[in-house]
Amino acid sequence: PAGLYKLGLAQLAALERMLRENMSPIAEAIRSDFGNRSLHETQLLELFPSFEAIGHARHHLKSWMRPERRAVSMWFLPGRARVLHQPLGVVGVIVPWNYPLLLAVGPLVAALAAGNRVMVKMSEYTPAFSALFAGLVAKCFSADEVAVVQGDAAVAQAFSRLPFGHLLFTGSTRVGYSVMRAAAENLTPVTLELGGKSPAILGPDYPLEKFAERVMVGKTINAGQTCIAPDYVLVPAGQAREFIAAARKVVDACYPDILRTPDYSSIVGERHYRRLLGLVEDARGQGAEVVPLSAAAEADDATRRIPPLAILNATEAMQVMQEEIFGPVLPVVGYRDLDEAIRYVNARPNPLALYYFDNDRSRIDHVLEQTLSGGVTINDTLLHIAQDSLPFGG
Repeated sequence: PAGLYKLGLAQLAALERMLRENMSPIAEAIRSDFGNRSLHETQLLELFPSFEAIGHARHHLKSWMRPERRAVSMWFLPGRARVLHQPLGVVGVIVPWNYPLLLAVGPLVAALAAGNRVMVKMSEYTPAFSALFAGLVAKCFSADEVAVVQGDAAVAQAFSRLPFGHLLFTGSTRVGYSVMRAAAENLTPVTLELGGKSPAILGPDYPLEKFAERVMVGKTINAGQTCIAPDYVLVPAGQAREFIAAARKVVDACYPDILRTPDYSSIVGERHYRRLLGLVEDARGQGAEVVPLSAAAEADDATRRIPPLAILNATEAMQVMQEEIFGPVLPVVGYRDLDEAIRYVNARPNPLALYYFDNDRSRIDHVLEQTLSGGVTINDTLLHIAQDSLPFGG
């Protein structure tokens, strides 16, 4: 309907205006929640894609709303069939802490464009930004259009039990089980984005230095606190040390004073910081070799900064190979041939993202055909998430 289309455009315009008028306060609030979060990263990875998502929805909204004609069986001619697109009602969004703006705005854009009302539960781990976002939304939207909820895990549990028309959750697999169980009581459709151990695979003939550069950029953005960051790398047998040397050159060039530069982010909180250090010590205690990937080898407790570390000789018994790392720790695993690398990936839960580096089209196709993942970028990392026309999350 024309009224719904105009409402969607008006709400998208209001959301864009809210973001554009408050870019600096938003970046500063997120920075303070992390202890230090690169302002450049917030601009590039949260504000810019938020504007892109709004523009994409505005451009396509009319065609998305248009009724779709469908074929009718010959037995029912001259009858006609069509699909009418209608709002679901109230959409719930549970936002994680690692990209609190983008992962609130992305679902919000889609829900508002479709004519829904929205309730957004912000993360308790980003209190400064959550409070700012709640205040900004309250100024731009009425409470029955968009409502922002703040609170701890108990509030999130109560939120997930509400009878939404649709519920979107981004976070850990463990919490995802609880969210789906709670939503099932109301038969609420759920979209889960749960992360995982995303591999980066070096093909037989791809330049190792270029591979190291692109992997380490993906791994050090937000200090590895990205759901689709490379979790571990698979390199041809005998090239692990060469990869580590190339990776260290990249990190030292990008972050020459990594413990002090404002461009390298802190770990978001003490619990997550200690968890990451625990993963490293568990691996070291079980015989793995821990190799610094920067000139600074030790973490800084005062700022919760962890310089990137490589883990060699990791085994399946180590925690670092059992759970999503979500930080600047990178296991390096060797493989003898490409099929062995594929078997290694397929022996584990399907990753949220997979990165394969090769210039041979047949091998690229082989990897794509033989693996399952939420999304793939070839010869780079992270970039598939920025494509608004692609589905995300698998």
